Amino acid sequence: MTSRIPRDSRLRLVRPRPLAAAPRAVNQRRPRRPAPRPPEGTPAPAELAGMARAGLAGAVRLARWADAALGPGRHGATADGKATLSDATAERAAADLGLSVAQVRADWDTARLAGLVEVHGDSARPGWRLRAWDRDDSAVLRGWVALFDAWSLASPEPEEHEPAAVAEVVSAMPQVLSFLQLSAGPVPVEQLLDLLQQRVTELRTERCEVAYEPGTGRPAGSPAPTAAAPAADAPLAPLLDWALRALASVGALTYGGGQATLTPLGNWAVWVKLEQICVAAQSPAGNIEQSAEDMLRGCAQLRPNAARAEYRAWLAARPVGSAVTELIDAARGDDALLRGLAFEALRVVGAPAEPDVRAVVAEPALRPYALLWLAEHDGIDPEDAHEVLTREEATWLWVDTAAAVADHGEAPMLVRHLESAVQPTVPQLLDEVRAVGHPRTVQVLVALAAAHPDPALAKAVRRAAFQVHTGG
Repeated sequence: MTSRIPRDSRLRLVRPRPLAAAPRAVNQRRPRRPAPRPPEGTPAPAELAGMARAGLAGAVRLARWADAALGPGRHGATADGKATLSDATAERAAADLGLSVAQVRADWDTARLAGLVEVHGDSARPGWRLRAWDRDDSAVLRGWVALFDAWSLASPEPEEHEPAAVAEVVSAMPQVLSFLQLSAGPVPVEQLLDLLQQRVTELRTERCEVAYEPGTGRPAGSPAPTAAAPAADAPLAPLLDWALRALASVGALTYGGGQATLTPLGNWAVWVKLEQICVAAQSPAGNIEQSAEDMLRGCAQLRPNAARAEYRAWLAARPVGSAVTELIDAARGDDALLRGLAFEALRVVGAPAEPDVRAVVAEPALRPYALLWLAEHDGIDPEDAHEVLTREEATWLWVDTAAAVADHGEAPMLVRHLESAVQPTVPQLLDEVRAVGHPRTVQVLVALAAAHPDPALAKAVRRAAFQVHTGG
């Protein structure tokens, strides 16, 4: 069986450009088209968000417990002083919340995949979605979609099957989910198994492999597989059962009695994927009286020139010193899009912001943005400013920008963002992304794998996401 994992897949070379301009790409909007209407019977966004809140209540509860019990400056942290979910932390959380240790660990994994907590090495902090959980339906739905995209990480893979066979099923499941969405009701598992077999056969045919007998995953005319048979000979029924149970565990469908049915959330998410649209917060009518964070959110949907006009108006209404402080505080938040936009606003401020920008160069999350700002301020051409970054800093910025696109952009935009990486090959990019330790690495890789149309590249990215998630 040939491998489709790209070993030296060349990224298309593009004209060098400052990576600081990458967040600006999030604001570029295509010509407007009528907003597609969801299928009849789809609940309103507020109702869908309520379902997501209910399904993720355990993960939110644990994330808030971790924020209160383990956050910086709080008493009663674990003996090692770290906010990771060590054995001691898990036992303490179980005692405090009245849960089993296994449930605590399951909720912790769910919270990580949904972006409710972000792990930084040996410490963890609340994700921006947790801060907005009670007031922002869009943040809730995006968190649930992030978990939905990572369904294959939410449940352990079947140990008796080779990773290649599992990857084939994961690659084929979007077609199964689309069929469930179009069916608008319960579908027998036997029918889904036939569809899965067809799609896996198509994937293997695309790799110029031999035909397989329906329902067995075995080459036509070949003897029954032995215990040492290759992964491609594995029957698909157990893998479909695993996939449906994993999707049920994240709330995308119900599974039982030989049938599977998409939940309202699952139906809506699959429709969103098919229509390639995102749930996005609406820009406020006016920004001049807003806080820096709300102003930046309001400008996120504007074109660059219109956004700069908003920045100027906002800056004119307050003292420069306090405005710069407020913008940098917004950049320190967990929303990567706001980080990029905050430095765009600081470019409008110009020289008065230099001391404050120079003061944050030592902060890892802000360092790439600050270095680019200072380079441009010192007269370096914006097209060449990215050369002041080290490879590691450029990679961190690539991941941070990808997180902004994943949270606020459309899937094709995330695929196009792949071309802006400094690494010449996909394997090099994945290796360096894993090494850089960005807290959103798993979510970015999962979103990229879900969005990319190339099954081979998506498979490699998904494997990297799994390795980062499991610490491999």
